Amino acid sequence: MLTPRKKKIIVKEHGAHETDTGSSAVQVALLTRRIDELTGHLKKHSKDHHSRRGLLKIVGKRRRLLNYLSKSDSRTYNSLIKKLDLKK
Repeated sequence: MLTPRKKKIIVKEHGAHETDTGSSAVQVALLTRRIDELTGHLKKHSKDHHSRRGLLKIVGKRRRLLNYLSKSDSRTYNSLIKKLDLKK
C-alpha cells in the first residue's frame, strides 16, 4: 500500500518542490509505484480480476501521461524514463 510517507519520498525525488503533487513526472512516479505493488499482489492472487482491471486502468493512465510528457517536455520525459527504468 502506498502510504503518505512513501508518497512524500516519491514527491521529493521527482517533484519540483515539496508540495508538487500534480506535475506529470510526480504522477507517473506514483502510478509506477502503484503498478509495482499491484503486480506483486496479482502474482500472489492470480484470480483477483477486479484488481487486474484496476491495474490495466492505471497502466493506461500512466501511458497517457507519458505520451503527454514526451510531447510537451522531452528532457523531463527522458530523465524520468531512466530514473524509473521504464521502456520507451
